[in-house]
Amino acid sequence: MHHANVAFFIPHRGCPHRCSFCDQRAISGEGELLTPEMVGEKLAEAFSRPLPPDATEIAFFGGSFTCLPRGEMAGFLEAAFPYVRAGKCRGVRISTRPDGISGEILDILARYGVSAVELGAQSLDDKVLQINGRGHTAEAVRNAARLIREYPGAPFSLGLQIMTGLPGEDAESRALTERAVLDIRPDTLRLYPTVVIRGTELARRMEEGEYRPPGLEETVAFAAPMLERYEKAGIRIIRAGLHASRELEAEMLGGAYHPAFRELCQSELFRKKLERALAGQPKGSGILHVHPRFVSIAAGQKRKNLLWAEGRGYSLKIRGDEAVMPGEFRLDFEKN
Repeated sequence: MHHANVAFFIPHRGCPHRCSFCDQRAISGEGELLTPEMVGEKLAEAFSRPLPPDATEIAFFGGSFTCLPRGEMAGFLEAAFPYVRAGKCRGVRISTRPDGISGEILDILARYGVSAVELGAQSLDDKVLQINGRGHTAEAVRNAARLIREYPGAPFSLGLQIMTGLPGEDAESRALTERAVLDIRPDTLRLYPTVVIRGTELARRMEEGEYRPPGLEETVAFAAPMLERYEKAGIRIIRAGLHASRELEAEMLGGAYHPAFRELCQSELFRKKLERALAGQPKGSGILHVHPRFVSIAAGQKRKNLLWAEGRGYSLKIRGDEAVMPGEFRLDFEKN
C-alpha cells in the first residue's frame, strides 16, 4: 500500500543552532510561517478526502520540533491528535535534534499519538559535527536513540537522518558513521548528500576555497554501497537525496543534487552486479532480462550502464520480464 504523509514544514523553528549547511526554506520550498490554526485548517482539508488510515501519517519536518516553545509544540500536536484518536491515520511523525529528546519530551509525544521520531544526526563523527556547528555530539545521538527505543510500550518508530559529504568528512569518517548507524539500527533512514545553498556558511567556505563539496558522480560512488549495506541490515531507506524543488535548484551553488539520486545509486549497484556477471565472459551481444520496474535503472541515466558494457565489448539489449525479481537480472548471450 502506498504511504502518504500529510506533511508540514517548520523551517529553522526550534533550532538552537544554524548549522553550516542549513537553509531549510530553500530545501523545503516553504516560506510561510506555520501556525497551529493553519495546521488544523489544512488537516481538515486533507482528511476531507478518503486516505488509507494504515498508510497515512501526519508529519512535521524541518526545524527541531521538540525544541519549539512548549506551548507551540503542544498546539501543533493538539491540531493533529483528533485525527489520530479517530483512527484516520496511524500517527504523527516528527523530526528533531538528538539533544531535543528527553523522557519528559517523549511523555508529551506519546500522549499526542506521535508514532515516529526522526533524529537529525547528520554524522556520528564528533569531528564532523563540531566543524559543521551541529552543537551536539555523536553520544547525544546514541542517548536519544536509546531513550526512544526503551520508552515504555515502545510506541515510537526510530528514524535517523544522515548527511554525507560535509566538511571534515573522509572515507574513515563515513565508515565510522556507517558502523554507528548499523549499531543503532534505526527502523528508517534518510540519506542526504550535501548540497551547498546560497547564503549558508558552507557557501562562504566553498567560495573562499576552504571546502570542495563532493560532486554527484563521486557521491553516488560511495553512497550506493552504503545504502545497500543499510538495506541488507534491515534498515528501511525512506529517502535518498533531497526533495526536488525549484527553490532549491535556484539557490544551490554546488554539491550532489539530482532529483533521482536514489535511482542513480540503484543504477550504480546494478552496474557493479553486471560487472561481476560479465567477468570472464567472451565479448558479444546479449539480452539483459530485468523486472519491468528496473528497466531504466538497468540502463542507467542516458544509457550509462549500456554504454559502459559496450565500451568493454558487450552489446546488450534490455527486456522487461515479470519473471525476474526486482533488482536481479538474467543475461542471455546470443549464439553466433
